[in-house]
Amino acid sequence: MTVKREKLATGFGLLWTAQTVSSLGDGVSHAALPLIALTLTRNPMALAVVTAAGTLPWLLFGVLGGALVDRWDRRRTLWMTDALRAVLLAIPAVAAALDVLSIPLLATVAFLLGLGGLFFDTAATAYLPDLLGRDPALLERANSRLRGAQTAASGFAGPPAGSALLALGRAVPLLTDAVSFALSAVLVRSLPAAPRPVPQARESLLRQARAGASYVFRDRLLLGLALRPAVGNIAFIAVETVLALFAHDRLGINTFGFGLLLTAEATGGLLGAGIASFLGRRLGTGTALTCTAAVEGLAILGLAAAPNPYVAGLSLAVCGAGMGATMVLAPSLRQTIVPAHLMGRVTSTSRMLAMCAAPFGAFLGGWLASAYGVRTPIYTAAGLLLTMTAITATMTSNRRVEAALRAAGGAEGADRVTAGGAGAADRPSATGAGVADQAAAAGAIVPDQPEPREPARQGAV
Repeated sequence: MTVKREKLATGFGLLWTAQTVSSLGDGVSHAALPLIALTLTRNPMALAVVTAAGTLPWLLFGVLGGALVDRWDRRRTLWMTDALRAVLLAIPAVAAALDVLSIPLLATVAFLLGLGGLFFDTAATAYLPDLLGRDPALLERANSRLRGAQTAASGFAGPPAGSALLALGRAVPLLTDAVSFALSAVLVRSLPAAPRPVPQARESLLRQARAGASYVFRDRLLLGLALRPAVGNIAFIAVETVLALFAHDRLGINTFGFGLLLTAEATGGLLGAGIASFLGRRLGTGTALTCTAAVEGLAILGLAAAPNPYVAGLSLAVCGAGMGATMVLAPSLRQTIVPAHLMGRVTSTSRMLAMCAAPFGAFLGGWLASAYGVRTPIYTAAGLLLTMTAITATMTSNRRVEAALRAAGGAEGADRVTAGGAGAADRPSATGAGVADQAAAAGAIVPDQPEPREPARQGAV
């Protein structure tokens, strides 16, 4: 029997186009900004300040930003954020044209762009389930297309374009990114309106932010989904810190070859995003997530032991495929099971954990390379990834995923998700109080319960 695939909502095409255009601009500025900064100073610490400024908003305002998104109209948040970022980028562009650009100005712009990214990314993640009716299959397809387009635009097309545009003048790539934000704002403005989040009366912003963070830490499935990118960032940033040195000193790769090495990882990411839905249907989402995490760890182990550039490129491509599939499956699952009024806070909490982990990875990679050799951080990263896979395997198992989907009202999605499990599709769907009991037994979310006002275990597992 042929299963009819439901079409994505018409508005998704607008959102996909807007994010693709914006990602292309991001790729342009991602390549151009460091090069622009390099024309102003050769001080490594000054260059590091510009790079770090873009991540600070997630560290300082991540959870509070999610709480604000849960209060605001999400479509309006999306288009206004992009419009403001377009105006913001015009400032350094004009400064570059007038030859008054400076490192403090670039760092300030990077910080404000990062703040805008915080609100846009959180609101987009929260808006998508409203647009697609929280359907698990549709969310996986949508996230696969979004992830693929983002990788192609920001990973392949954007950086070469940024380098080429910089040759025309320092203002040109900045203005290009500004135009991309403006076009994205126009497209997002025409999206269909989504239901406004249910207001939480008489609760302070801080209390709402704490409730959102507690919601993640007290649910084992959501915590497992958050731990993987957090630990993964420590591992991957440790590798990234020494990758150029490793490629040059151990593999004999020149500058052009290093670019090809990174392209191999991006190519794998496109493949992984494309097959994510197939893996979810074949293995079940929980098992698929465990397998992709294991693939990442084994691929980094292969990179650490790589005797030549070809094995290294293959290892990075396989790692990219695992990461691409994970970044489709995990957000789709989170968007399906988290109640709408908590989506912004849950998303920003998970993202903040990942962003906070990145500096530890950079420090770990640099220290291990200095003390024990350039391969040591890569072996350590592989060990971290495989250990994380083993620890979180039961936290994100098919059984927990099925229980969470049933509790969230996704009985049909639960049957699909556990297609790889033993007889899951043959079990009748639970109803009424049975849903809450089943979900609670597995440590999943029961979305009909009121939002906690005084979390009993803030930050507990």
